[in-house]
Amino acid sequence: MEQKLRTETLCIQAGYSPKSGEPRQIPIYQSTTFKYATSEDMGKLFDLEAEGYFYSRLANPTCDAVAAKIAALEGGTAAMLTSSGQAATFYAVFNIASCGDHIVSSSAIYGGSFNLFNVTMRRMGIDFTFVSPDCTEEELNAAFKPNTKAVFGETIANPALNVLDIEKFAKAAHAHGVPLIVDNTFATPINCRPFEWGADIVTHSTTKYMDGHASAVGGCIVDSGKFDWTQHADKFPGLCTPDESYHGVTYTERFGLAGAYITKCTAQLMRDLGSVQSPQSAYYLNLGLESLPFRMKQHCSNAQKIAEYLQSNEKVAWVKYCGLKGDQYYYLAQKYLPGGSCGVISFGLKGGRSAAETFMKNMRLGSIETHVADSRTCCLHPASTTHRQMTDAELDAAGVGADLIRLSCGLENAEDLIADLAQAIEKV
Repeated sequence: MEQKLRTETLCIQAGYSPKSGEPRQIPIYQSTTFKYATSEDMGKLFDLEAEGYFYSRLANPTCDAVAAKIAALEGGTAAMLTSSGQAATFYAVFNIASCGDHIVSSSAIYGGSFNLFNVTMRRMGIDFTFVSPDCTEEELNAAFKPNTKAVFGETIANPALNVLDIEKFAKAAHAHGVPLIVDNTFATPINCRPFEWGADIVTHSTTKYMDGHASAVGGCIVDSGKFDWTQHADKFPGLCTPDESYHGVTYTERFGLAGAYITKCTAQLMRDLGSVQSPQSAYYLNLGLESLPFRMKQHCSNAQKIAEYLQSNEKVAWVKYCGLKGDQYYYLAQKYLPGGSCGVISFGLKGGRSAAETFMKNMRLGSIETHVADSRTCCLHPASTTHRQMTDAELDAAGVGADLIRLSCGLENAEDLIADLAQAIEKV
């Protein structure tokens, strides 16, 4: 019986096993193309009848090895890397939905994903219904339509920090014959494996904790291999009927449930849209993955200590972090994220917008960045930066109040970070 390896070991060993005399580290196959002896040999690849590589837009050995590692970490059967987390989100949905279809999504998701759904993909003819992550089962089920093709949510919403009740959303999705897609960027598979709670497809912005060093933008899609597309063949003709753009292959017949979804995503979407991750970026990502379990412990430990400090500071109006007892999502976090959630905290100071602006001017260790989930502590006041075009009323309606400060706790010493926060708050 094959040994079931634990997460820390998978982060080091999964995805690539060199043979005798081969490089110990994953090689960077920095080549656009691959040579073959005969046209017949290459033709088998174009017919999806043989495994191999012919052009790095469709597949590259470095990228495939790193994707296989992430699949192992999530407990999935197949995965693919993309050029960004945004591309991963788009591909994950567009792989099974097209013009005239409908998606149910949590309303508490990353702003870029919301705009992708609510603006760009609507222009492509795909309809979206947004529901509160805290909705009742009745409200959730009421959002479905006959043409619904998937449900989407985030394990921990960015930047709202809501924790998704994955089992509730999976139950509703499956009752309507569609998969649940979960963006697991903030939790990572170190702190949550959504497939174990009923999710079917997982996405990541690998730019965040997986890379962890702000060195390379990237994304990933992982398939659980558990959703039976053939049981709902009328909903998913792209997977269950011949693809005439690829020699009439039927993906579920040729590759089974374990490989159909990712193979179609590669053979169709990556072929036509080309949001490919470079081998160099995949190499950097792999270096980040090797230390991911240990970094996540430090991120979460720092965030817990800092959230508790902020909660005790009399100049702080409110703190949002699911590791705090009394937080709205504390009990859901204990269920889905018992080992820790992430390093991101939201809080507000008494004095509102002006107090937040004064605080931001006096931070020393925390750098002002749009980035999160990095080895360095990052801080952002959305009302002054990313959301500065919005009025205070519009900010409140969007759940990003004028006083909100988003703090992404890095890997520095927690006491140094708390001292920096204290001196900046003292200036308010």
